[in-house]
Amino acid sequence: MQDFLDRMLGTALSASVIHVALNLLFALLILLVGSWVAARMANFSRRALQRASVDDTLSGFLRNVIYGVLVAMLIVMALTRAGVPSAPLVAALGAGGLAIGLALQGSLSNLAWGVLLVIFRPFRAGDFVTAGGIDGTVQSINLMHTLLLLPDGREAVVPNGKVGGDAIINYNRRGTRRFELKLGIGYKDDIGAAMAEIRRLFDADARILKDPQPGVWTVGLGESSVDLVIRAWTDTGDFWATQTDLLRAIKEHLDAAGISIPFPQRELTIIRGDLPGSSPRQV
Repeated sequence: MQDFLDRMLGTALSASVIHVALNLLFALLILLVGSWVAARMANFSRRALQRASVDDTLSGFLRNVIYGVLVAMLIVMALTRAGVPSAPLVAALGAGGLAIGLALQGSLSNLAWGVLLVIFRPFRAGDFVTAGGIDGTVQSINLMHTLLLLPDGREAVVPNGKVGGDAIINYNRRGTRRFELKLGIGYKDDIGAAMAEIRRLFDADARILKDPQPGVWTVGLGESSVDLVIRAWTDTGDFWATQTDLLRAIKEHLDAAGISIPFPQRELTIIRGDLPGSSPRQV
């Protein structure tokens, strides 16, 4: 009888060991085969995104996200197959993900804004923008920050969370820009003659676009001048040079035409003698 029980116990133990071994083997196969399939699926998704003209940075990031999610699912499946209860494992993974998310809250915000900036493309490398309250030329955009080259040669690394959380002004997007100049002429000068001189300068400068049409208008009567405003459009690359050259040409042509550009003046009256009601001075 004892021998029979020993044989039964040995048989049950052998079956249990074989069952555990088979489960471990299947779990290992799930990991190996699943990892291979996950890598192929992730690479396929990246190629599909690249064919759709998605930015390389974003396509690479999404490929890694897809691969990471698939591998996490494979690990859960393999551990479940090996006999590990899935509910505590999923709960532990969720708690760990929450803790990591709270610890990296700022970085995840930058990452999320980086993805949105790459997708929606409010600016590209080479654009002159105001981003995060900073003016500069975009040098590069990655998933965590944007690199700007400031006009004085300095570099600014702006977190994407700050870029996306503030207004973005792109000065290059349209290809053209309008500039505005203000000046005043004397009250005794001919307004029509001054405007005609300025309009001739519009025609003489090929950098000033004819559509939209440039113009000059009277906008106010100041203390010592009739105020004019000049507005004209030019290509973005000619913006600064065109308006500075035009301003100089206006000054030279108005001087040659005898039209004055007044400056504020004050009259000072000096009264000699005693003020009314005051006592005479003693000599």
